[in-house]
Amino acid sequence: MGYFDRLKVKWGISSNRQLWIIFIVFGLTGSSSVKVARPFLDYIGLTPTAFADFPLGGMLYWILRILAIFPIYQVLLLCFGALFFQFNFFWEFEKKILRRMGFKRFFPEP
Repeated sequence: MGYFDRLKVKWGISSNRQLWIIFIVFGLTGSSSVKVARPFLDYIGLTPTAFADFPLGGMLYWILRILAIFPIYQVLLLCFGALFFQFNFFWEFEKKILRRMGFKRFFPEP
């Protein structure tokens, strides 16, 4: 059994077409979340120059940027999933991630 076949079994999908759509959604979401994060951070005033006076300010900026990208990514993943008619797959995927992060009481196991 090949790698893609194992992924299809693990994710509970049956067609190669659906697998490729899922890959496309992941790719679009990753690229878009990075693009959206910069204007959002600029809007709320978190720019690299705002941290210039802090010790390790550049590192602090990038840590905050990564923390901001994470929720943006989660929302965009559901949006792109819906646009490509894969909302149910990505909603289950999100719930699984949130359970692993400690939000089990909000998303109980089925």
